[in-house]
Amino acid sequence: MIRILVTIGAILLAGPAFAADKVILMLNWYVYGEHAPFYYGKEKGIFAAEGIDLEIQEGRGSGTVTQVVAAKTVPFGYVDVPTMMRAAVKGAPVMAVGVALQTNPMSAMGFADKNIKKPADIKGKTVATTPGDSMSQIWPLFLKKTGLKETDFKTVSGDAVTKLNAVINGQADLLLGYVMDQSMKIKDATGKDVFPIKFSDYGVNLVSSGIIVHKDTIKDSPDLVKRFMSASTKSIEAASKDPKGAAQAILNANPKGGKIETLTQGFQLTIPLYKDPSGKKNRPLNVTDANMADTINVMVEYGGLEAKAKENPKAYYTNEFLPKAGGS
Repeated sequence: MIRILVTIGAILLAGPAFAADKVILMLNWYVYGEHAPFYYGKEKGIFAAEGIDLEIQEGRGSGTVTQVVAAKTVPFGYVDVPTMMRAAVKGAPVMAVGVALQTNPMSAMGFADKNIKKPADIKGKTVATTPGDSMSQIWPLFLKKTGLKETDFKTVSGDAVTKLNAVINGQADLLLGYVMDQSMKIKDATGKDVFPIKFSDYGVNLVSSGIIVHKDTIKDSPDLVKRFMSASTKSIEAASKDPKGAAQAILNANPKGGKIETLTQGFQLTIPLYKDPSGKKNRPLNVTDANMADTINVMVEYGGLEAKAKENPKAYYTNEFLPKAGGS
């Protein structure tokens, strides 16, 4: 009897100490290859090892997800960081605790067999855009950097689906999209390869996706943020070594999440974007002050970010909760 009581007592005492925190991460959009590390980290127990029971939810755009995090409906969001900054400068109590994509994936892309491989090849072509989205806002900077003029090509406009269909159906030669997202959607629909002309290859420097939280979460649950960012860092590192396995983790959780070939290729196109463009060998999610300053400058001039964002760039991001270089 004594032994039984001791055993029960030990279980009661140990149980709460090992209870995992239930945490929701809301993605910026419907699942695609870029999101693979989170599914991989959950499947491989990387988040569980940090005491986190992770639930991944699809989102409906970075602006909407930023609002959801600002309202404390979910604790963590994976969004376009420049989009988050546009909300934060207006008072939304959110900030980035890790920047995943250190190089921007914005591209002008079309079917590879059309042989449009450099900016000069865009002349005389038709480009599909979505007015007001992040890529169309930065497009004038790309044109300036490459010496192109709006009169060098024809522009057709539409929403995200219309833009995709314009290229698929031959009504446009190129569209503005993300190298690992829209290019894979086109390939899924047609089976044909797509070639992206990446903005970053022509001096357009700004960050993209990252993990954001409410400022109250930082204040009230710093240990949770630290553990979540540790797991996210390890998940990106592990997934980058096993792209197909990472893509499969998406399908294991969501069988309708896409095709294994394009999910794998999409994630493979994402991996180079984790690297600091300055060449520093930081661990994933650790952004430099210089990269963020460049981003803010570009966004103020072209992306609708209020100029006062330049006054205190560090109000929008922190590396405080990330694992140190060479650490666990």
